[in-house]
Amino acid sequence: MTAIPTVAAFFDPATHTVSYVVSDPVTRRAAIIDPVLDFTPHNARTATHSAEKLLAHLADNGLDLAWILETHAHADHLSAAHYLRERTGAPVVIGAQIVAVQDIFAKLFEAEDVVPDGSQFDRLVSEGDRLPLGELEIRVLHTPGHTPACVSYLLGEAAFVGDTLFMPDYGTARCDFPGGSAATLYASIRKLLALPPATRIFVGHDYLPAGRSEFVWESTVAEQQRANIHVHDGVSEAEFVTMRQARDATLEAPQLILPSLQVNIRAGQLPPPSAGGHRYLKLPLDAI
Repeated sequence: MTAIPTVAAFFDPATHTVSYVVSDPVTRRAAIIDPVLDFTPHNARTATHSAEKLLAHLADNGLDLAWILETHAHADHLSAAHYLRERTGAPVVIGAQIVAVQDIFAKLFEAEDVVPDGSQFDRLVSEGDRLPLGELEIRVLHTPGHTPACVSYLLGEAAFVGDTLFMPDYGTARCDFPGGSAATLYASIRKLLALPPATRIFVGHDYLPAGRSEFVWESTVAEQQRANIHVHDGVSEAEFVTMRQARDATLEAPQLILPSLQVNIRAGQLPPPSAGGHRYLKLPLDAI
């Protein structure tokens, strides 16, 4: 019988991000997936309210944090991975192709402290890697397309897919970031939809399409196969690529893309302080 992890979801309305605490109900070992560091752009202040909710859940349920898992270097929210690592000692994990993302954006931001080798993270993972979680096992699936470094995490009958898939009535992730590819995303989605039909799909964001009034973040492989508006069964790669590229051409850059990427290529650490003791996020003009 397939092991069933316990899943708790935490929705951040400011960024529409869903963070997860996933745990083994037997040993109480847990992983946090895609934690959010609160950031208010109008005054450039950071806060840890969202991260504290995750820590409170761990404490209230007697959970022992084993891993902090990033599905990719997010462009829509700052990561709280480093803060949680400092608080708990748990290692931060991300896909091995993060080095390609770091190489692009360290140059853009002239981030001289960022060596593009993934060393800011504690563990880089690739397709087929496995991480222990009590009596459960975390299996890594490389699911690029949205970014080169995107991975999904499979625990028993649950798959945490980051931005690769959204809810069936919203569709799929954009592919117009550097290193993104609609054709590659299509192949990654077909990999996910080849999982058993009852596999639960947990998405990294939810937005409210017309006709829905509540945020949701869980579906199944069977539901995605049947009803995903962009990539349900029967949609060819060519049809998907044409649709995705046309849609992406209409999208604005995410509001927090510039601050997010500067922090997230550093595994959630803020840039180093200046000689005067201040930390700065850069706004490269006319660059994206």
